[in-house]
Amino acid sequence: MAKGYWVAQVEVKNVDDYKTNYAAVLGPVLAKFGGKYLTRGGQTEQVEGKGKSRVVVLEFPSYQAALECYRSADYAKLKAVRMAAAEADIVVVEGYDGPQP
Repeated sequence: MAKGYWVAQVEVKNVDDYKTNYAAVLGPVLAKFGGKYLTRGGQTEQVEGKGKSRVVVLEFPSYQAALECYRSADYAKLKAVRMAAAEADIVVVEGYDGPQP
């Protein structure tokens, strides 16, 4: 079964609120749905197109788990905090589980 991912490009407007009231408390919500960080705002270089300064990629056991987490009541509370502290473009995507080159 293919995994699921959240791919987020984020521009933080209120660093303290984002770190303290969103990022620091997001872990248990992700864990509930089997989510884990693959990237968490490390070094980036925008090589094409327009983006935001922070890129976060989360992996889930399945596409369905990724959607369920995003749509959960637990995440809805944190989403409101994130939206007040940052601008984000987020896509939930199904991973590729087919043949590789």
